[in-house]
Amino acid sequence: MKFGVFVPQGWRMDLVELADPVEQWEAMTAVAKAADAGPWDSIWLFDHFHTVPEEVRSTVFEVWTTTAALARDTSRVKLGQLVGCNGYRNPALLAKMAATVDVASHGRVYAGIGAGWSETEWKAYGYPWASQRERMGSFAESVELLHRLWTEDDVVFNGKYHSVDKPFVEPRRKPKLWIGGGGERVTLRLVAKYGDACNFGTGRVDVIKRKLDILRQHCEEVGRDYDEITKSTSLNVFPIEAGADPETATAKARGRYSLDEFRDIGSGGTSHVQADVITTKELSEHVEQLAEAGVDYVISYIPGVAYDHEPMQRFAEDVVRQFS
Repeated sequence: MKFGVFVPQGWRMDLVELADPVEQWEAMTAVAKAADAGPWDSIWLFDHFHTVPEEVRSTVFEVWTTTAALARDTSRVKLGQLVGCNGYRNPALLAKMAATVDVASHGRVYAGIGAGWSETEWKAYGYPWASQRERMGSFAESVELLHRLWTEDDVVFNGKYHSVDKPFVEPRRKPKLWIGGGGERVTLRLVAKYGDACNFGTGRVDVIKRKLDILRQHCEEVGRDYDEITKSTSLNVFPIEAGADPETATAKARGRYSLDEFRDIGSGGTSHVQADVITTKELSEHVEQLAEAGVDYVISYIPGVAYDHEPMQRFAEDVVRQFS
């Protein structure tokens, strides 16, 4: 089992206690450096422009420029996006960007991609909002193109949504392609054909088991080795010591927010559950269940980590080292 952790980027209102954007940046970088010094395999970023669970005028650092900068601020951890929004970047340009950052990081990029879902952000930034069918069609073409542009010369492609005519995607690098989403007919089939890793389930063991069964079927149909694909899920958790009072344990990280508000922010306002304030023993038991379900990679978001590194350190010492 390997583990990754999100750095505080602003999307989940996790930098609002700091007024100066430079101070916000340094708080994010400090978390990245702490992860780099610990047992974590990777650090992760979201690809969003506006805050959740409510939209406020506050910093949200852009994902790929931030990935590039953190590549030079760290030396060991992998750098991933969970996940890049297909609608925001031409796939050929994205292939070039990811290859460039992979060189800058000496081969540490996990290039994440998903179809995208935030209608408000798309419209705010001038991207034409399309139906789910259209977005999935564009996404499917992009995934194929990314794989081909990183592995083939002189790619010619004329699809419904994208086209390329022999672009020179140099430097020639192939980051690990991390596909987000659990769509059973399109997304999981794309994972089977082109993905190095997948992410779905938000820690729900029952959902993960079902999706992995379907992924295995797709792998059999396309002749792919199921075992060579990394299977990941995400957790929104704040680890505390056994017997600790949640109100007290989260006080430093919560800042201005109540415990319930803190949990809502930790979930991003998009999950079916709030972020869990959980003991490391309970967290370890849940990770064990995930491993039994077939997960081999856990990516965690820890709310308030910009202001309090202790829960990340507790997670690392009590859970990551136990399974690594």
